[in-house]
Amino acid sequence: MPSRTSVLLITAAAACVVLAPSHAHAQWWSRAPADFEDCADRAEKAPSKEEKAAKLAECHSKFAGRRKPGGGYSYFDFMQNRHFDIAGPNPTPEEQKKIDEQYIVYLDQERRSTIAAAFTAKQQQQLQQASLRTETAKVPVPRQSPAKQQATAAEAKSGELRSGELRSRTRATNCAKGSFSCEWPRLSGGLNDIKKLFSSSPNKAKRS
Repeated sequence: MPSRTSVLLITAAAACVVLAPSHAHAQWWSRAPADFEDCADRAEKAPSKEEKAAKLAECHSKFAGRRKPGGGYSYFDFMQNRHFDIAGPNPTPEEQKKIDEQYIVYLDQERRSTIAAAFTAKQQQQLQQASLRTETAKVPVPRQSPAKQQATAAEAKSGELRSGELRSRTRATNCAKGSFSCEWPRLSGGLNDIKKLFSSSPNKAKRS
């Protein structure tokens, strides 16, 4: 007859054999998700929309990389609008360093592009202004017809005559009465008349 101790040992060993697969199965279900896609699949099984959204947001925060169809992972840097190939579901420190270095290069290229675009716009503006000045210089100045030119000349001459008369009247009005400068023109005119009278008398006598 087996002893009581032997029976207990056998029973314990059998229980371990039965429970071992169950424990391993439970441990497989409790493992952490391997990558974003695995985590998102688990989030889809959440019982409520709120829990599903919360778990999916947690997946986004845990995993930066996404599976590639041909294998491996890809990381999208929205600051550069560019994808980078990475080895695992998250960039390693070395991979992250290379991504940051590429971002510095990207910023330098953007700065140069901005400067070049501003320079090109300035050149185009200067060319447009020069072209506008050239076109303005080529526009012929309208000329007056001969009739209008004669009318303009007549108006100018009439204006000069009126201006001369106005100056004469102004001098006559402003001239002090009895002064030599005012009396001399009248005296000179009288002398001229006397000269004409004497010069014409002999001629009349000869004719008679």
